[in-house]
Amino acid sequence: MLKVLGITILLSLSAAVSATSVADSHTEMAGCESCHKDGTPSADMSYENETCIECHGAMNELEGDEHKQHDGIITCSDCHVVHETPSASESCANCHQP
Repeated sequence: MLKVLGITILLSLSAAVSATSVADSHTEMAGCESCHKDGTPSADMSYENETCIECHGAMNELEGDEHKQHDGIITCSDCHVVHETPSASESCANCHQP
């Protein structure tokens, strides 16, 4: 319980420091095409999640226990709501109830 709370607080603080959405920071690199095939979102987000892995690595390769613990269970877009300002606590609360 305390570990989840600590991770949530840490992620919330890191989100506050970088108060821009993931989409905003990635769009600066190559427009919508940096994440979406032909600039258009896929229906199931599989293309976008695969693009995340191509650039950042698989969840079991990323830093942080939260990535390794969720490997094979969820996808990048389940937590990283890319077109909104990050809020890790809301993403965690979707599955983890206090």
